[in-house]
Amino acid sequence: MKKNFLTGITFLLCISVMAQNSATLKLNLEKNKVYRLKSVSEQTISQTVNGNQQTVESSVDYTLSLKMIDLTPDFMIAEVHFDTLTTNTNTMGKTVSFSSTSEGNIKSSEMGDVMSCIMNRLSKNAVYVKMDFTGKPIEIVNANMLSDMILKDTSSIALTGPTAAAVKKQVANTVGPDNLKTMIGSFTWCLPGKQVSTGDNWNVTEQVNSGGMILDIKTAYHLNGINGNNANISAEATIKAAENAVPIQSGGATVTYDNLQGLSRSTLVIDIRTGLTAENKGETHISGTLGVSAPGFSMQMPMDIKGESKVRTIQ
Repeated sequence: MKKNFLTGITFLLCISVMAQNSATLKLNLEKNKVYRLKSVSEQTISQTVNGNQQTVESSVDYTLSLKMIDLTPDFMIAEVHFDTLTTNTNTMGKTVSFSSTSEGNIKSSEMGDVMSCIMNRLSKNAVYVKMDFTGKPIEIVNANMLSDMILKDTSSIALTGPTAAAVKKQVANTVGPDNLKTMIGSFTWCLPGKQVSTGDNWNVTEQVNSGGMILDIKTAYHLNGINGNNANISAEATIKAAENAVPIQSGGATVTYDNLQGLSRSTLVIDIRTGLTAENKGETHISGTLGVSAPGFSMQMPMDIKGESKVRTIQ
């Protein structure tokens, strides 16, 4: 009897250990409940132009609200609000800031006012997104309606010179479906969408537009262990310019970036109950040489990018 009792205890302990070694990591949101997440990132870009080093420092602060409003066996529909969108850039001592907390002015001659206006409009409109259970945004359901509302009077942008064309393009790209999916996915897309055990790996491959550069990013995730409701994960991403990426057209110049490549490493804590990121800390390093050409001249511009980012659930 005593032997059977001890065997039973041992069996239960084994079951408990096994339960802590595996978990289903997928989005599992309660219908109509609002979840809030915050992302903060800092980046330093060093460029060498004609032997002179130029530095651009930027900080980006986004807060997002996420609510699942419908569900099927294959995907969910979520209502997303970008509650706050703030960007500060310092280029060789010249600062430009724009924020969704300011109404801005679409007719202003200042880039910050124009971008603040667009960010403010975006923050006031819901984005409806179809997502699968890995957290990947599949489709912006109201993309056309959203674009029409936010870009309705961009013909009034009064900026002139090379900056005008760049800002108008940035404005259109900001509320484009691909950029919106990238912005939302940076908060959610990191899950295998299935049961995994400690030591298992999975990959996420995506293509993003970063400042006009089309980059392929392949991230390898590794489940280090499970502690209560938390899954502890490490990730390493390789970054490189997409094959046959279209060069950037800027101020009459053509910019190529074919040899750009880098690496990003991060540690994540995922809440098993929801599949949302409780905490994500990462560091990124990208380097390469830009080719800049225009009628009458061409040059090579070495570039080095270093960045840090944090994402966390705040509610």
